[in-house]
Amino acid sequence: MKKTIAYSMVSLLMVTTLAACGSNNESDNNSKANNAGNDTTANAGTTNNAGTTNNGGTANAGGDADISGKVVFLTNRTDMVDKEYKDYEKRFEAKYPKVDLQFEAITDYDKNEKIRIASGSFPDVVLLSTLIPNADFPKYFAPLDDVKFDGDIYFKDFKSFDGKSYGISSGNSTVGIVYNKQAFAKAGITDVPKTYDEFLAACQKLKDAGIVPLASNFKDKWPLGAWYNDVPAVITGKADTANSRKDTDTPYTLDNTYGKSFSILKELYTKGFLEKDVNSTNWEQSKKDVAQGKFGMYLLGNWVINQVVDAGAKTEDVGFFPFPADNSGQAKAPLNPDWFYGVNKDGNVAAAKAFIQWMIEESGYDDFAGFIPTLKSKEPKLAQLTEFNSYNPTFVEAVPTDDTALSIQNKAQIDMDALVQEFVLAKDPQKVFDKVNGQWAKARKEFVK
Repeated sequence: MKKTIAYSMVSLLMVTTLAACGSNNESDNNSKANNAGNDTTANAGTTNNAGTTNNGGTANAGGDADISGKVVFLTNRTDMVDKEYKDYEKRFEAKYPKVDLQFEAITDYDKNEKIRIASGSFPDVVLLSTLIPNADFPKYFAPLDDVKFDGDIYFKDFKSFDGKSYGISSGNSTVGIVYNKQAFAKAGITDVPKTYDEFLAACQKLKDAGIVPLASNFKDKWPLGAWYNDVPAVITGKADTANSRKDTDTPYTLDNTYGKSFSILKELYTKGFLEKDVNSTNWEQSKKDVAQGKFGMYLLGNWVINQVVDAGAKTEDVGFFPFPADNSGQAKAPLNPDWFYGVNKDGNVAAAKAFIQWMIEESGYDDFAGFIPTLKSKEPKLAQLTEFNSYNPTFVEAVPTDDTALSIQNKAQIDMDALVQEFVLAKDPQKVFDKVNGQWAKARKEFVK
């Protein structure tokens, strides 16, 4: 679905991925795991590790007195451990004195969480893995329809199955070009690019000025998710590229959406507009380099803006504009939910639901992460969204993942980030596509008759 949204309506908003979540990525843009809590596993109807019995329950039923015991959140934000999470713990436990809130942080979240869930050992609150089909949610997670938020929320039914919701978006975002205004000024760029040709010209000016035009974080892989999740939506104006793969044995071709998107990145690489050595990039360092103007741009979500500021940039020196993937001059941008909170159905369900509600309504995490808030009534505070919306982009709203397409993807074991890497570096990109199309077609036979 397409929407043109003015800034006054931007809170009526938001794939790579994922994570960042913040960051919205699979390894969530953080380099080191920091175990800030212990795993909790409890059987339904039995006493859990905190000494409380959990047979469900809502975040509101019975008031605060009913919320007790230990609750552990498995998070991707390793950078927040011993920092913001300490404040969250203090404030949440002040509201719920009988609760012991703990955090466990991991990297490579999607893969590691899926392993944990498959083993039956995962904490009370998690971020729903993008690798798990919606149809499998009832096996592991508690429905969240009874959590009564203070107003309507975005993407309420995105992680639903059989009429029940199993996930609440932690925040929402769009994806475009985050840029250092001082770097642009040094390179003599007076206007942000409105077309792809203008974008290439800006890249050349940055390169000529000794500035790396675009930080790809190629080696880190997960930032490449924008090239298969978000740029396709910009190219086509549709959000169903990934889902439509189920209808063909050859979803990856040079002349379709994936081929066009990956070819843009390959052109930027060939022209020397990415890091000098793409095989030795470093995510944490890149934030400092963008902040200092050594790198000119990111192609990422608005969630990264606060991280660039935290890395040393002045807020007024960081800008944000839609990525011009063609020469039409018509700005388009994806509107995406970030990670979704989910509750272990065999964990401390009541406390877990209370924690999710508190994170959405009271924590301030959406402001810290630079998100478009999950609550529709709450205006985003990120100033750069004002600039972004001044270009009047048409927003392409994300659609739920099709379980058949996801099942084929999982069976084929196609690493999309690695696919982008191989395509960009390949002398013959068609051979790269031929290989993954073979994997896809073989897996598809099991799900599409």
